[in-house]
Amino acid sequence: MRNVVILLNLICFALVAQSQLLRRPVAAPYVSLGAYSILHADVFSYTSNPASLAQLKNVAAGIYTERKFLLRELSHYQAAAGIKTSSGNFGLNMTNSGYSDYNETKLGFAYSRKLGNKLDAGARFNYNAIRIAGYGNASAISFELGAVSHLTEKLHAGIHMNNPIGGKFGKGQQEKLPSVYTLGLGYEASDKFFVSAEIIKEENQSVNVNAGFQYKVIPQLLARVGLSSGTTSGWAGVGLFWKSFRLDITTSYHPQLGITPGVLVIFNFKENNQ
Repeated sequence: MRNVVILLNLICFALVAQSQLLRRPVAAPYVSLGAYSILHADVFSYTSNPASLAQLKNVAAGIYTERKFLLRELSHYQAAAGIKTSSGNFGLNMTNSGYSDYNETKLGFAYSRKLGNKLDAGARFNYNAIRIAGYGNASAISFELGAVSHLTEKLHAGIHMNNPIGGKFGKGQQEKLPSVYTLGLGYEASDKFFVSAEIIKEENQSVNVNAGFQYKVIPQLLARVGLSSGTTSGWAGVGLFWKSFRLDITTSYHPQLGITPGVLVIFNFKENNQ
């Protein structure tokens, strides 16, 4: 009976949602909001566009977890780490979604560097795996390309191509990972206020727009609020800074599926004023 209920839930998600909710956190726009920014970028920003990894100013690592619609079976975990070097910046990330009977995992390796003062470019290579109890495992390789242009000191725009040639799962290659194309824009009004928007076109899905803003109330406290049109979901959160740590408490709301709470933790290992 429990598995039947879970299956019905997944069918409802497929009918209502406009994006891959299981493979992406519901609050993905919250976690990666700083992708089109210099002052507000962090170690999770490159999960939206690998080019933003070039703006990482120190060695950093973080974890994010959320319970989609308060269902344990739809728990999502994400970890990211980045290192700054003279030859460019490198990043590792991992995501895991699902439960014991159905599970999706993604491992990624990213590289990015600045091409002068006006352009950042990056790439990420991913190993994607699915495990279904009673059916076995399947995996696929995919890659992403991204670029961010710093049009002015405050205005930044970029493009991101995820899986442009189509990785496929299993020996029969019957299930294809979707191709996703994103145009992003960010405006840094100051070191306290930042606003960003993304236009996302996923294969066989309607166009989705993510928009949000960040405001630093004081140096130790930030707030983020935004909306995703594709799933008609709103999201918000607050972040607290203490020395090298940052702790965010997030929540998102879907009108049919309900609330998704989340927690984000980031640690910056080494300060770098460059």
